[in-house]
Amino acid sequence: MASELRAAIGLGEPFRDPGVAAFGLTNAVFAVGDCFLEIVSPAQPDTAAGRYLARHGGDGGYMVMFDLEDLDSARRRAESAGVRVVWQIDLPDISGTHLHPADTRGAIVSIDGSRPYGSWRWGGPDWTARVGSGAPGRLCGVSVAVAEPDAVAARWGEVLGVGAADGEEPRLALEDASVNFVRADSEAGEGLTEIVLELPADVRRGRELVQVGAARVRLLDAA
Repeated sequence: MASELRAAIGLGEPFRDPGVAAFGLTNAVFAVGDCFLEIVSPAQPDTAAGRYLARHGGDGGYMVMFDLEDLDSARRRAESAGVRVVWQIDLPDISGTHLHPADTRGAIVSIDGSRPYGSWRWGGPDWTARVGSGAPGRLCGVSVAVAEPDAVAARWGEVLGVGAADGEEPRLALEDASVNFVRADSEAGEGLTEIVLELPADVRRGRELVQVGAARVRLLDAA
């Protein structure tokens, strides 16, 4: 799937993080502008990611990661809201916190804080303690399907410190992207269902939608 996604939207060579072996996974991390798309695959039985994907019908989106300038406040908000932490790390150049998906719903939410802000150790050596550059394009939104969009948007917003915007579907408007919450037909249908990318015209080639496995990628013209 990684090679299909790379070819479909003009991505560069991925970084493969040996550190995810601790979770029983292999991965491929692609930089797009100043954001990242990561594909993970269970490399052994009974991994947390494997169990999550199995509960939600197999292949699909399972995590949304946020790089926050004030991670400490977000951690305090999550604790006050009763959201459990399933993994946490603090390194000199980055801190990460994975929140329990049963408490956030829709996907595993990871709240991270990079130092300097905009660097991203999880993206590889070119991004460790410095800001690199990815393939042309911009990640401008994701859609998360859940049984209770309003409640889940409120919970994510509570942790992130962002109020849900008014509209037909609840939406969290972030600094340069948005998280949209849509209604799922069942618990198996919950999860990250769509990624929205702005791409240069020569990469987009007039396409509106790319389907790679269970991943739906909506394409827009770069601003």
